[in-house]
Amino acid sequence: MSPSPTPDSEGGPAGSPGSAAVPQHPGIAAIRTLALAGPAGAGKTSLAEALLLKAGAIKNAGSIEKGSTVSDHDPLEKRMQHSLQAAQMHLLHDGLRIHLLDTPGAPDFIGQALPALEAVESVAIVVNAQNGLELMVKRMMEAAAGRGLTRLIVVNKIDAPGVDAQALLGQLQEAFGRECLPLNLPAAGGTRVQDCFFGCSGDSDFGSVEAAHRALVEQVVEVDPDFVDRYLNDGDVPASELHAPLEQAFREGHLIPVCFVSARTGAGVAELLDVIEKLLPNPYEANPPQFLRREGDEAEPLVITMDPARHVVAHVFKIQSDPYLGKLAMLRVHQGTLRKNAQLYVGHARKAVRVAHLFMLQGKEHVEIEQALPGDLCALAKLEELHYDAVLHDAQEDEHLHLAPVALPTPVHGIAIRPSRHGDEQRLWEVLSRLVEEDPCLRLERGGDQEGLGAQGGETLVYGLGELHLRVLLERLREIYKFDVQTQPPRIAYRETISAKAEGHYRHKKQTGGAGQFGEVWLRVEPLERGAGFEFRDEVKGGTIPGQFMPAVEKGVRQALAQGVVAGYPVVDLRVTVFDGKHHSVDSKEIAFITAGKKALIAAVREARPVVLEPIVQVEVSAPEHATGDITGDLASRRGQVLGTRASVPGQIGVEGLAPLAELSAYQNRLNAMTSGQGRYTMVLSHYEPVPPNTQAQLAAGYHLKDEE
Repeated sequence: MSPSPTPDSEGGPAGSPGSAAVPQHPGIAAIRTLALAGPAGAGKTSLAEALLLKAGAIKNAGSIEKGSTVSDHDPLEKRMQHSLQAAQMHLLHDGLRIHLLDTPGAPDFIGQALPALEAVESVAIVVNAQNGLELMVKRMMEAAAGRGLTRLIVVNKIDAPGVDAQALLGQLQEAFGRECLPLNLPAAGGTRVQDCFFGCSGDSDFGSVEAAHRALVEQVVEVDPDFVDRYLNDGDVPASELHAPLEQAFREGHLIPVCFVSARTGAGVAELLDVIEKLLPNPYEANPPQFLRREGDEAEPLVITMDPARHVVAHVFKIQSDPYLGKLAMLRVHQGTLRKNAQLYVGHARKAVRVAHLFMLQGKEHVEIEQALPGDLCALAKLEELHYDAVLHDAQEDEHLHLAPVALPTPVHGIAIRPSRHGDEQRLWEVLSRLVEEDPCLRLERGGDQEGLGAQGGETLVYGLGELHLRVLLERLREIYKFDVQTQPPRIAYRETISAKAEGHYRHKKQTGGAGQFGEVWLRVEPLERGAGFEFRDEVKGGTIPGQFMPAVEKGVRQALAQGVVAGYPVVDLRVTVFDGKHHSVDSKEIAFITAGKKALIAAVREARPVVLEPIVQVEVSAPEHATGDITGDLASRRGQVLGTRASVPGQIGVEGLAPLAELSAYQNRLNAMTSGQGRYTMVLSHYEPVPPNTQAQLAAGYHLKDEE
């Protein structure tokens, strides 16, 4: 399939913010971009398959069980029967070019799902009608709202046994507001759906179609006083005349449509395609992307126009690496026309790269194209300069352009890895770097360096969002890159901080016969609020430490902070103020002040009532009702706090709580024992808290014992 040709004519002015002065290009107005997001098991991949089939993009629907779907083409995805990466697809429907992104639903792979939101105008949050309102539904709804995207809720599996669609709609409205209104309703036992927007009559499995239609119209006209008057005077406004207020309602989040489908039988799929075509915004109609122009520490918002004649601005929202095909970068074009053989700059780079091949993706298939318009999703291959979140442009004035960053969860699960064969350490680092580059929620660190995280020499530390996240990384390492490794149990990402003010002093003096080394530093430390990070201040008077040596002092301080003082974990949330010192006109050198700064910081922290912090995670458990007491009791025994319980679907209960990450090692095994294998859980980092005194003493003793060895 190739993209629609670029028409020569232009339309009238756009109506959305940031694009009012730009004539609408028909090729751009005919683009829709939609991400499918939501919890694992909701049926996003099957829904994508059903949409592709209905639009004629594929001849036969693939099967997750057979590993034949368009989006789950990775060998691990086929074997595990779950999406692990965001996949890009496209289809043509009634003259529109629709770009689809199928995102993984497991919380461990949210680093693949959240960046996809940067590339689209609309997000369909797919809800499993059998499981009800799950944690990932809430998280993706909040993330999409934060990006100003049009949100559409798609309730899938409406034909499954025991589904109470009416109760689920009530849950959605209770959780996300009265703006969640059905565009259609299940009918004939979930075998079809009945339109409620363009039509106002017919039968449904629950509720009045006429009442649903009236609620939709009332919600839409609320954004425009003229339409309110028309509605009050005439009693109704035809849906065909509501495009402008509907567009505004989407932009402002005043309407969140709910559609019912069954991807398995195709019920509601044709209607969903019509919703995408007739109601979802094109690139002109949506909220503009949140770009910033950043010069030094200053950043100012910048509106990008969807003008195909202007200079090119695009950004990389996903990197995918293959040991044989090389690096593939998925792009969203925001401005200008990206053409094959174009010369582009990557961020601040002074040397341009050439676009030798330009693709649209259909799962694993690469469809070569000549150009991509603003709003299009496309891909570039074999350009090593590209990386996640890179901005591509063809004008030097855009070198400081950045997309507003996505708030990604912090990786807190760690594992130490070393190659099975001696001498493969560097190759292991290179392969892991490629894998980490694909997922912004993975972090890679070298063991035995100044990070002080407890790895032995030759080990490499990888941090992810959970056990599954790291397990899939290891599977990919072994199966795709054929790399045998040895691992150690997960490590907890503890941190250190201080709870009082203190001063530290160190004089570094070394004489070896020739030129010596001399540097003396006095500094003060004081605690900051949790999450504030690190501040460094220079309050030296009279030149007792010359200005050229202050960067060396700061470097030594940062080394000590990274290495840790009490238990070998990074020190955070403090201010360091250097207020005095001494230098020697001959012997003072950078290395002397690096050492003095480091040792003075260690001395100050030891006097500032240091504490070790542990990650506290928010846990949500879904399990049979009869296991509620066992689950809440187990969390309490693990230093956890139960925040509440909620009913999800009949016979099931949701338990929400907070618990130390260190207490949740192998938690799924305990949960299986308590629920006979029927329980599941998700967790996300909430905050850091001080560890109990006995735990801090054990961590400190282990760290100092290791130092002595």
